Amino acid sequence: MSITILTIVGARPQFIKAAALSRAINGPFSGRITEYILHTGQHYEQGMSDVFFSEMGIPQPAYRLNIGSSTHGEQTGRMLEGIEKVCQELKPHAIVVYGDTNSTLAGALAGVKLHIPVVHIEAGLRSFNKRMPEEVNRIVADHSSTLLYTPTDTGAANLLKEGFSALADARAKGRCDLDNPYMVRCGDLMYDNTLHYATEAQRHNPLLDKLGLSGRPYLLATIHRPQNTDDPATLLGILDALRQCAAQAGQRVVIPMHPRTSNILRERMGREWDSLTADAAMCITEPVGFLEMLLLQRHASMVLTDSGGVQKEAYFMQKPCVILRPETEWKEIVEAGCALLAGSDPQRIVAAFDTMMAKAPTLQYPPIFGDGRAAEHICATMLEYLGEY
Repeated sequence: MSITILTIVGARPQFIKAAALSRAINGPFSGRITEYILHTGQHYEQGMSDVFFSEMGIPQPAYRLNIGSSTHGEQTGRMLEGIEKVCQELKPHAIVVYGDTNSTLAGALAGVKLHIPVVHIEAGLRSFNKRMPEEVNRIVADHSSTLLYTPTDTGAANLLKEGFSALADARAKGRCDLDNPYMVRCGDLMYDNTLHYATEAQRHNPLLDKLGLSGRPYLLATIHRPQNTDDPATLLGILDALRQCAAQAGQRVVIPMHPRTSNILRERMGREWDSLTADAAMCITEPVGFLEMLLLQRHASMVLTDSGGVQKEAYFMQKPCVILRPETEWKEIVEAGCALLAGSDPQRIVAAFDTMMAKAPTLQYPPIFGDGRAAEHICATMLEYLGEY
């Protein structure tokens, strides 16, 4: 039995997760799963896209839509149109989508409209804030899917509350109905990748020399969400808080700058951009690849971020984290005491930083994201339950 899948990717986190699944497909599941990758072009800059395919050995996309930036509606609509045409040509057994971007939403909608089973990887996450586009995307994707792979117990509990059945329970009762959606607790693909690439990441040590960070403690920060970047006062407040944290720790802050953040600073706040790049305490870099990001996190003393993926990577690397959002879909790391929610208020950010610095030596990082074999589990269950479609 074999199946053909169409994997939809478009943004940095999806490239990274897709690497783990492609590695399993081309390894232990070679010949049983044929994968075609469709790149929507949601992230299209070299530092946010192609670098991940080259450094992580991801098969080159069979299809590229080259959508680029636009409004949510226009971007999603153009993706939906392009994905639908590819599906009608390829006729895959399933469409695989990741996470919560507009690419995820478009892939899920294309699948459900064409009656192609949708496999949603990283299902069940909830921030319970529908003002975030990502929250709406992930909910719609979940409720359009046939197989929902969730990385955590919390994600599984969310899906059960929303009426989904656990595949393991249905299997035990002998009543699996492939016309119904099922939830599978699988672990986290990002954790698979962290374990796989941890040694290779060390080969990127020249980056630390280039940034003048070798042998020196530093903080690592990322800022990209619209609620933190689109309002100048909010963005300036976060940057001021990072400066205060750097001063209190006596360390530099490394910021791999997301293109939307640097564009806003350059175009709307040129004076602040000049001040930021001239500040010796602030180390501003271009976006970095996955392996370089792992390296930066491994050697950082703390991570401050509004990125869901970077929150998890910090946890995998056993680094304390300040979350620059008022809520998180990864509440497990907060409950474990390894991260604090600070939002965008400068005083709260600095207070959370002080708290986490004090707690850092005693923190424990329990294994809440699986055993590092999520990709194999996903492939096995896809074969078993989609092969009959």
